[in-house]
Amino acid sequence: MTSTFPTISLSTERLVLRPFEQDDVPALAEMMNDEQVVAWTDVPQPFTEDTARRWITERAPAAQAAGRGLDLAVTEVLTQRLVGLVRLTRTDWRVRATELSFIVAPWARGEGYASEAALGTARWLFTDQKFERIELRTAAGNTAAQQVAQQIGCVSEGVLRNACIAHVRAEDGTWSDVRTDHIVWSLLPEDLDGTGGDLADGGGFASFADWR
Repeated sequence: MTSTFPTISLSTERLVLRPFEQDDVPALAEMMNDEQVVAWTDVPQPFTEDTARRWITERAPAAQAAGRGLDLAVTEVLTQRLVGLVRLTRTDWRVRATELSFIVAPWARGEGYASEAALGTARWLFTDQKFERIELRTAAGNTAAQQVAQQIGCVSEGVLRNACIAHVRAEDGTWSDVRTDHIVWSLLPEDLDGTGGDLADGGGFASFADWR
């Protein structure tokens, strides 16, 4: 029998991580069309409101039901505004391991929200779900995501050469693929010791895969 993640809501000092709702559609579509998100992730483009709606109502629930992962909206406690999202994919229930990705809206970057959301998710995975490994993959040039990985205590395990496709925008506005390296990071339960201090980060976006 395939294991699955429960439908949950997590709280941190400034954030609430919860399932996506229909009301999130406009903010999600706007966030996913940000130039930096296009550059560093495989999010399908253009990401219309119809795309956002199908993802919220069909694709995300299907992935959760199949045991592949979990998608969480990240919102501010005070304003309920959508800050970003956290995504768990490539989940191996036997090994108790999963890959964590994140995206932060442009207006919310630099506030430590990515680190806070990722750390809150990691603590839940290790304590409530008894996971033993979380993996992050960041493009070699994506320094903002690398900073988040370091802030939450991840250990860099090595480089997957030529394993990542980033995107570059030309002067005429068109996008083209460019191949680069993936840096692989891991987080284990014991790595969380000593985290939770200054979580200021560059915000941004970790490698988002499995959108097809």
